[in-house]
Order: sequence, then structure tokens, then C-alpha cells
Amino acid sequence: MSAIDLGQSVILGIVEGLTEFLPVSSTGHLKIAEGLLGIPVDDQSVVGFTAVIQVGAIAAVLVYFFRDIVRFAAAWGRGLVNARARQEHDYKFAWWVILATIPIVVAGLLFQSLVKGPLASLWVVAISLIAGSGIMWAADRFGTGKRGEAESTFADAMLVGSSQILALLFPGFSRSGATISTGLLRGLDRVAATRLSFFLSIPALTGAGLYELKDALGGGVDVLPLLVGTVVSFVVAYAAIAWLLKFVAAHTFTTFVIYRVVVGVALLAALASGLLSA
Repeated sequence: MSAIDLGQSVILGIVEGLTEFLPVSSTGHLKIAEGLLGIPVDDQSVVGFTAVIQVGAIAAVLVYFFRDIVRFAAAWGRGLVNARARQEHDYKFAWWVILATIPIVVAGLLFQSLVKGPLASLWVVAISLIAGSGIMWAADRFGTGKRGEAESTFADAMLVGSSQILALLFPGFSRSGATISTGLLRGLDRVAATRLSFFLSIPALTGAGLYELKDALGGGVDVLPLLVGTVVSFVVAYAAIAWLLKFVAAHTFTTFVIYRVVVGVALLAALASGLLSA
């Protein structure tokens, strides 16, 4: 019997697609959903399943930003053979995304046992939801928003890329929340910070999904639920990306901050009362 059935895979696919790029923590919401559905959050096949269906969300990024990705790839290719082309911002940006992914890869390999063990807890999710809200509030308060994507730097990319480690170690922190907030604190405008977050998500989440595929299949999750969850997450994530880019251009994080705090406090109360198991 599959560790996750078809109906559960649809629900988890919706949750993943909706929350992967919104700064509310997809991992945290997936663990909450798993707890409500009676799925063990620390089961290795379940952890693998959630990582694999993230590939659907990443596919949505690839489709949505296809022209940009082709432009960056073409600039990168030209720069490899043409010294003059190496001065183009697009060439540098492509390298920055590659290099800024290294910290999260190293952290993922070093702390794998912690991520899949003690830190895979709803207590961690609840506390991280609240703590991450503080950083998002600070980004709103102190970010200057004076620089666009064309003015981004290698330091911007490395710091934003490294901030993904917070979401890796503390489910509930939110990868998008951490990366967008870091971009804002670096002085990038909201759209530039959000786009950088999207581009950095491509190698990080694709790699994680492929790496965890063996645990999902080997641990007892059937292929069909995996495929369904991945397709559902793709469709929902595509809509979420389009909405978020429009939203951040004209709004602050206030709505997300309040939502995260409310969910975090409610989760703490549910855990403390025994309504949910960590």
C-alpha cells in the first residue's frame, strides 16, 4: 500500500504549488497538511515525496520565465567563447545563480540527518513561521528598494542564495520569504528581489527533488501519486507566480507576516493541547 494515496497527493500538490513561492513556507504548510491528514511527517518516503513534487513548481518557473532563462543561457554561452560578451550583465547573472547555489548544496549534504530527523518537527515549523515573520517585517521596514535587477551584484546573489539555508534547516522559515527578504535588505526593489528568488530556486529545488526521488519511490510511495502531486503543483504554482509578481510590485509583506504569526501561534496551541502530533 502506498504511503500516500491519490487523494492525499492532490491535496499536497495544491499546498505545494500554492505555498512554494509565497513567503509562507511550503515545507511548513506541507508538514501541517500531512499532520492533519494523518501522514507521518518524519517518514523518509513522505519527506522524499514533498521534495519530488517541488519539481512541478520548478517546472512552472521554467515555463513562466522561459524567455528570461533562454536569454541568460545564451549570454552565458556567448561569454564562454567571447571575452567581450563576459562584460554583459546577463552573463554575470547566469554565473551568479550557479555559484550562489553552492552554499545550499553543501548545507544540504552536511545537515541531511538533521533536516530529516530532529528538525522535521511541527514544533520547529511553528517557531520558524513566527521567527521568519520578524525578518520579513524588518525587510519591509529597512529595505530601501533603490536597485533593480540590472543593478544587482555578485554579493547580492551570494547572500540571497545562502539565505536558502535558513529554510533548509528550519521548515516553516520559507525559502522565498528568506530570499526575498534578503534581497530587500540588500537594497533591491521588490520585483528584482522576487525574480532573483525565483531564478535561484531552479537549481536548488530541482536538485533536491531529483536527489530525494529514490527515497520517495524506495520508501513506499507509488509512481502515480508522485506524478499527480507533481502535475497539480505545477498548475497551481504557475498561477501563484503570476499573482505574486503583481502583488509584490505594489504591496508590503504585512499580509503574509500577520498570516504567518497567526498560523504559527495556532500551531503551537494545537501541539501543546495534543490536537496535533509533532
